[in-house]
Amino acid sequence: MLISILIPCFNAERWIGGAIESALAQSWPDKEVVVVDDGSTDGSAAVVQGFGSRIRFETQPHSGANPARNRLLELARAEWVQYLDADDYLMPDKVAPQARALETAGDVDVLYGPATLELWSEQRVDRSITAVPEPHDPWLLLVRWQLPQTGAPLWRKQAILDAGGWTPDQPCAQEHELYLRLLMHQKRFAYHPTNGAVYRYWTTATISRRNGAETRTRRLEVLQRAEDHLRQIGALTRERADAINATRFGVARMAWLEDRDEAHAIVAAIEQSDSSFVPTGPAAPRHYRMLYQLLGFDGAERVAAVFRARS
Repeated sequence: MLISILIPCFNAERWIGGAIESALAQSWPDKEVVVVDDGSTDGSAAVVQGFGSRIRFETQPHSGANPARNRLLELARAEWVQYLDADDYLMPDKVAPQARALETAGDVDVLYGPATLELWSEQRVDRSITAVPEPHDPWLLLVRWQLPQTGAPLWRKQAILDAGGWTPDQPCAQEHELYLRLLMHQKRFAYHPTNGAVYRYWTTATISRRNGAETRTRRLEVLQRAEDHLRQIGALTRERADAINATRFGVARMAWLEDRDEAHAIVAAIEQSDSSFVPTGPAAPRHYRMLYQLLGFDGAERVAAVFRARS
């Protein structure tokens, strides 16, 4: 079974060679590596061209990550694709266990699993596994923001095409927005425990971290669309509804640090939809929940701010 490993690249001269090497080093023998350079202005294109006939390569005017991913999808010869961002890499046995699983998995469109987060600083590199917790209900995982980053799954090419491809003007939450549309198109997700994709988080200068308001807006849009769709098809269970509001509350807590009016509006919307709402999950540890019930959102945040300042 052929696997197409698809690498979009923009100004990643420092990393792109390693990404391509990791793709070529995959132990799965039946593979192709395809790179689209999205109008890089550094030396990325020269690095890519240095791999010669071992890869397929195309360049295009700068259009953004998602248009590059869509072009890669058009170029892919395989039914199944592995995306790999230019500043990330794959462990040698990432593809093989997943590809073998697909040979007996039946009707699956997205085979996903955990990924490794590699946090770079000037002093050291720290690694941790971003596990995918049970239950493996993809709707719950989506609204809890627990489906993995782009490089962790194998994707059925036709499933992405059926869902309309990657949204060209989606600046952040890109894989989550695609996951949403795949689920809305009733594509089937399956979990596999392979951990072979490494997401390198080496700078705060990403779109999602440069523009917190934009990130929050896009996350809330995904949550709202998921909620509306699940309600429409009669699948908005209490567990899913609670998970949506818990994630909204996490967004509200992030907003409070930058825009308190925005944060208050998010919490008001949550409480309007569920008057008995009490925050749960990672954004609301036990002591915070007690403060929230005693003092309300604003009071709890003010107390939390004092503790943050002391730490």
